[in-house]
Amino acid sequence: MTEHELFNTYNKDVYRTCLYMLKNIQDAEDVCHDVFVTVFRQDWRNVTHLKAWIMRIAMNHCLNIIRKNKVKSDKQDQLQNLHEHEALAKGSVDGIVMAKLSFAELEQQLQKLPDKLLSVVTLRYIGDLSVAEISEILSIRQGTVRTRLHKALKMMRKKLEYYEKVKTRGENHFEYSRIQG
Repeated sequence: MTEHELFNTYNKDVYRTCLYMLKNIQDAEDVCHDVFVTVFRQDWRNVTHLKAWIMRIAMNHCLNIIRKNKVKSDKQDQLQNLHEHEALAKGSVDGIVMAKLSFAELEQQLQKLPDKLLSVVTLRYIGDLSVAEISEILSIRQGTVRTRLHKALKMMRKKLEYYEKVKTRGENHFEYSRIQG
């Protein structure tokens, strides 16, 4: 396989995963480029499980960028969450509207998952990889992959239940503070 063939074979998977993880076209393109530069500088022809190896490199690059950006955005998120909490506490119409769950909010909540959980969820549901493939990419046991998927889905279910309660009742301030963070 030539470098060109390797790129054509795995580029879409790497780009799709990077775009989902980073939520930014330019960052995804940059990381995708960096991933293949890294791959081509290595002895990739002797790698046994090429796709798993490439996807692991992509995930590591994405997680590094997310960690860097997380520090910057944490302060902004705290201010936004405070504003939303105050609006909900006042029972204002704006607060109730803000509490309705949209796809964008779901993605935002996904991004708040710990990196270990986010990477497993992304590879499983966005990358459409099997538990065995994820296990190989992340160098963890298949049972650990299943546990992390279960934990991530449980966390998301808890957040969705909160939003459903707010939507139907327009209150429940204490649970809001417990699920944040």
